[in-house]
Amino acid sequence: MTDGIEDPGATASAALPAVVARVTALADRLGVPQAEVFDVGRLSAASGVPESVVRTLLSGRSAGEPDVQARFLQRLDLLRRTRLKPNGRRYTQQEIADGAGMSRQQAGALINGDRRPTMEHCDAIQRFFRVHAGFLTAEDPEALTGSLQHTEQELLQRLADREREADTAADDPLERLLQDHGVRGIAWRAAQLPTDQHRDKVAEWLDMLLESVKRPGS
Repeated sequence: MTDGIEDPGATASAALPAVVARVTALADRLGVPQAEVFDVGRLSAASGVPESVVRTLLSGRSAGEPDVQARFLQRLDLLRRTRLKPNGRRYTQQEIADGAGMSRQQAGALINGDRRPTMEHCDAIQRFFRVHAGFLTAEDPEALTGSLQHTEQELLQRLADREREADTAADDPLERLLQDHGVRGIAWRAAQLPTDQHRDKVAEWLDMLLESVKRPGS
């Protein structure tokens, strides 16, 4: 690190544990399984970081860092495997070249590792695959931190929605009943029961429960 200049890689490495802690706390508060929010395959696809490196970083250990070209090749390979055409096939070198505004020879040399990418190459390929700026170039901790920050925002939105529903339920006896007894979840599970007889019994119970509470003005 140069005096007065902050190293982005070091900053991201320091930020990652804090983001992991915040996401863990939010997931626990919402009752979301840890395996869901820290799904290695999903985080790898979102960040471009190899799954083995995601596991290492989430455990709090250092995973080393590939050089710029090796990182570019890893991320580009992941893009080609996970961002597919509508027919489920990979984009060809020619299609990538056309979409990124370069020759097929240039695209082939980049894909095969025969040419070091420039920032212009990276920007063009990122736009083609519709991923965020820096997807092909961010160091692994920074890339993973960014993906987890998106997860954090999603969880915060879910928490806000839940608290808004709770506020509504506090003013509405019927909504409070639905919340307290998990009626919506019971109804969903009832729909999965094997016979009409089973479903009818649950429906009768729900009718009795809902009949016991009337909204103001009913």
